[in-house]
Amino acid sequence: MLGTGPVLTATAAWLLAACLVGASGWLSRLRTPAPQLILGGLTVALLAACRLWSPLRWFMDTVDLRALVLFHVTRFVGFYFLALHARGELPWAFAIPGGWGDIAVAATALPLVALVPPRGPGGRRAYLAWNALGLLDILGVVLTAARLALGDPASMRALTRFPLSLLLTFVVPIIIATHVVMLARLARGSSRAGSRPGRSRSLSG
Repeated sequence: MLGTGPVLTATAAWLLAACLVGASGWLSRLRTPAPQLILGGLTVALLAACRLWSPLRWFMDTVDLRALVLFHVTRFVGFYFLALHARGELPWAFAIPGGWGDIAVAATALPLVALVPPRGPGGRRAYLAWNALGLLDILGVVLTAARLALGDPASMRALTRFPLSLLLTFVVPIIIATHVVMLARLARGSSRAGSRPGRSRSLSG
């Protein structure tokens, strides 16, 4: 695939940088709302790159939707939210609704990919429904985390410590961006890879 090499290289470099930043403890020393601004900035930057950087635009426009859906199994991290709440490290208002919501999205992603081809009206509707619910869930998680952090920064400190810091600096921006990409592709009926590179369309359609 034309854009796979540069995209995978850039993704690996981003993940490495996110790991180094998280392991250094720098993120956990930031005061609210700096972590939330970093999350928002990375998400906006990734969405802009999906449109402006041709290898990433081509990759996102042509990769099989099921590959994008499979990234969302990372949302089984919701089980860890529940465990941290049981240890008193995350508040109920975030860990329980957000944890179970993420678990539900991750769990339904697996049978969706395994049993439902994205082609055809039925498959398209199923992927649209899953995508809409998944996007609402992650936006709810992000907004709840931001609201609680603004009210009591210490209550959400666990999310700024490695490895959970990767949610802020890597995982959540990709989750939101892939939801947006999938919605755009499903809206125009492009569900699978295989379109010619010269004829792939941008997110704006």
